[in-house]
Amino acid sequence: MNASIITIGDELLIGQTIDTNSAFIAQEFNKVGIWVKRRVAVGDVAEDIAQALDEESGISQIIILTGGLGPTADDITKPLLNKYFGGKMTTDAAVAKHVEHLFHNVYRRPGPIDERNKKQAEVPDIAKVLHNARGSAPGMWFEKIVNNRNVVFVSLPGVPHEMQGLLIDEVLPRLRQHFKFPHIVHRTALTAGMGESMVAERLLDFEARLPQHVKLAYLPSYGMVKLRLTSQGTHAEKLDAAIDLYFDEMTALLQDILIAKTDQPVEALIGHLLLKENKTLATAESCTGGNIAHLITRVPGASKYYKGSIVSYSNEIKEALLNVEAGVLESDGAVSNATVQQMVKGALKQLGTDYAVATSGIMGPDGGTAQKPVGTVWLAAGSEDKIITKLIQLRFNREQNIETATLQALLLLRKVILNEI
Repeated sequence: MNASIITIGDELLIGQTIDTNSAFIAQEFNKVGIWVKRRVAVGDVAEDIAQALDEESGISQIIILTGGLGPTADDITKPLLNKYFGGKMTTDAAVAKHVEHLFHNVYRRPGPIDERNKKQAEVPDIAKVLHNARGSAPGMWFEKIVNNRNVVFVSLPGVPHEMQGLLIDEVLPRLRQHFKFPHIVHRTALTAGMGESMVAERLLDFEARLPQHVKLAYLPSYGMVKLRLTSQGTHAEKLDAAIDLYFDEMTALLQDILIAKTDQPVEALIGHLLLKENKTLATAESCTGGNIAHLITRVPGASKYYKGSIVSYSNEIKEALLNVEAGVLESDGAVSNATVQQMVKGALKQLGTDYAVATSGIMGPDGGTAQKPVGTVWLAAGSEDKIITKLIQLRFNREQNIETATLQALLLLRKVILNEI
């Protein structure tokens, strides 16, 4: 079962807005056995959108459109779909009532609703209206025979929060009723400390032995390689049992670099470890600017083990809040082994936790020296009993350097908690 995703909006083409909708749709589709064959981005041009609908309906049975459903003049998706499917615009009473509820009771906007927003209740009469509980623009479901196949077209708002709610609550249940999907199985392993090419070399014979229906994908990022085995078929139990055997064989070959047999971010793995040990964590960040704290607190339930962070971007804050000695900053510098050790000690004392992690470095594009070039980062993680430090030399742009240093700090922290160092 193939699907195509068409994202609509000039802002996507010029890079002003990042398309996160396609990733979410693809992930949710994959869970139920729908394979996203293509993703297409088009601007706010009616002819281009119509051409994309023609092309994608020729190869996919499910077409998902996002964007262009707002109340402003550049939102052209609704009238275009009305014309494309040969319908007539009509006011949907349920949507009109919902719009009134939003403006009067949720948004609490004074005065009458303007005509522009009232038009949100206008939909093509040939569309099945999908209730948008999170916003005013309804989703719309169309069907059309293309090449002797019944193709489903679903138009969703471009606002991610609204699109996600509609997809989960309205679209997926209807698609399950409309089509019979195959069973798709994934098994994912996380590795760290070895590059993609070296991991692939180690798995060369294993990969050659895989049957045709089992695919191995390599997904590298910032010092880690995610390995995903995928298979699909009609017999769920047999498929699960078969892929488990291959997954066990693969992970046994990677035991020395394996950090997880589930598709979870490192910050979630650390959270599980801390909960298991009933321990707490603090962060002391300089060059990562709170990014470690951001990832940790993104995990639901982090308040049970994470106490807080001191973002000590300046030397004055390192001294005042983390008790880093002025002499150390003068002699060794802020980016040094001694400084990050004292940052960990300061965080442990000030925030009263069992573990702490610290970062200090030069992210660029300037600020480096011959002795400490751009990309020089010192990391530290530890407890009152032991602190481990690590020097890394990064070569990316500022954003990538921050992301890489963040991940490397979390990996170092994980090793400390597991007492692997």
